Amino acid sequence: MKQYTFSDVESMQELVSEEFGAWSEEVTISQDMINQFAELTGDDYWLHTDPAKCAEYSPFKSTIAHGFLTLVLIPKMRTEQNYEVTGFKNMLNVGSDKLRFTGIVPAGSTVHTRSRIKSVVGSVKGTTMTMEQQIHVVGEKRPALVYEMMFMYM
Repeated sequence: MKQYTFSDVESMQELVSEEFGAWSEEVTISQDMINQFAELTGDDYWLHTDPAKCAEYSPFKSTIAHGFLTLVLIPKMRTEQNYEVTGFKNMLNVGSDKLRFTGIVPAGSTVHTRSRIKSVVGSVKGTTMTMEQQIHVVGEKRPALVYEMMFMYM
């Protein structure tokens, strides 16, 4: 595994790529998981929580996962990295540049993610890395979610 010192922004440019890495571990999003998320967030819209109504009225004929539920499962979909960033004292999630819900995730679907480093930028505060992640329903070519996460090494 190749190591990069967080403050060596020039060397870290090697990580920037148009190519996505390997697929992550897979996670199945059950109706029970969707219901728990609905209860936690207060978003109990029938499209997520009422299978009978969805079978009759939804264009998808099934309940679908909340977009934000799909997003928060990213850490559960572990991936092997082929690099390590070293020498920092803290790493912080500093936000996102982009979040798009580009497809549906029907209840019972299995999802996985893949990522690529989109940019590495140095500043007085530290080094900010932007990682694009795409979550797909397994077997689907089009992603259900596209997310650009930014984190800073300090």
